[in-house]
Amino acid sequence: MTETTSSAAIAAARKIVIKIGSSTLAKADGTPDIEFMQEFARQCRTLADEGKQIVLVSSGAQVSGLATIHGWARRRDVHYRQALCAIGQVELMNQWRLAFGRQNLHIGQLLLTKEDFEDDHRTLNMRNTIFTLVDEGVVPIINENDSVSFDEIKIGDNDNLSALTAILWSADLLILFSDIDGVYTDNPKTCADARLIEVVPDIPALRAGITIGAENSFGTGGIETKLQAAEKAASYGIPMILANGSRPDSLLLLKSGGLRSTLFIGKENCLLNEIK
Repeated sequence: MTETTSSAAIAAARKIVIKIGSSTLAKADGTPDIEFMQEFARQCRTLADEGKQIVLVSSGAQVSGLATIHGWARRRDVHYRQALCAIGQVELMNQWRLAFGRQNLHIGQLLLTKEDFEDDHRTLNMRNTIFTLVDEGVVPIINENDSVSFDEIKIGDNDNLSALTAILWSADLLILFSDIDGVYTDNPKTCADARLIEVVPDIPALRAGITIGAENSFGTGGIETKLQAAEKAASYGIPMILANGSRPDSLLLLKSGGLRSTLFIGKENCLLNEIK
């Protein structure tokens, strides 16, 4: 019988998409956590040395923009928001470049929109670019192109973007790092009786049995977008892990079984089929 745990899913995977949310990347004061980025790159190096391939979906452009242009914090006009993302994306990628550079790893940037995933030619080019970068030992870092996105072509959150990326790349595993340990039966911040759900084989049944809260202060998605991402991934047989990325050595702890998490395997997932 195959063990159904997050650590087992990582052990079985070669191609892994990892999403880092804004709440994980930002400090309490809203500025980017540079030390976290450096430590996370070190953990990715460890996995790469074990033969794993990593594609990173990174939020944080707006957070980085606000940290750079302090005077725009109260400006809610959409043009300022898009301009902040244009400024912040440069800062964000520079910090990732420095962090991965310390591990002798190069990075490449892809900024995407919903429209890119709906056009066959663009999809093929995106797929080929990701495969080429990974095959050459470069870590692709993907974000939504918030500076040009509007409602009609906006994915809206990086949870769903990471699921679309995992499907595009034919990944073996999707990991979402957020500011929560996984999916609970209720909000653990307000309900003392909330219980962590460690394995989810049936997402529709899960929806009926939990309380779905709102988004957090830094990110654009709450638990709902994470369930949407899990549904997308599961429909292609890709397991998904939701875990707390703010814990020290979160990626390596997840790999060793030392970090609590929720593993979505889905009814069609191969891990579940092996158990039956």
